[in-house]
Parts: sequence; C-alpha cells; structure tokens
Amino acid sequence: MTAVAECIEIQVDSRQVLDERLDDAVRGLQRIAMATGTHGILITRHKPGHYTAALSEQVPFGVTRELIH
Repeated sequence: MTAVAECIEIQVDSRQVLDERLDDAVRGLQRIAMATGTHGILITRHKPGHYTAALSEQVPFGVTRELIH
C-alpha cells in the first residue's frame, strides 16, 4: 500500500494568478497520481482566494473534482 498525502495550498488576490497556480498544481498532482494510479485530484475552495489542491482517494483515478466550502 502506498501512502499519498500530497496537498498544495493556494492563496491569491487575482483571478489570473489563481488560474495559473491551479493549473500548475493540477499538473504536478497529475504526475504523482500517474505513479500510484489510485487517487484523483480534489480542488477545494475554502474562501475567496484560498484553495487547496490535493490527491484524494475519495476521487477516482483520472478525475479532478471541485468542492466549495
């Protein structure tokens, strides 16, 4: 069993920067997910300008989901 605990915190003030950082985070997490083949990616909006991007065993491999708190 492989332990995967990758989580990237993103805090921004502009939409353009947000899009760039989310794209970068997803690309990086996709590379890690390809190695395990067991986790998808969950993007969570905690409040305006504050997000996390994480590998999640709750999301099927090959899928990226968004969650707004």
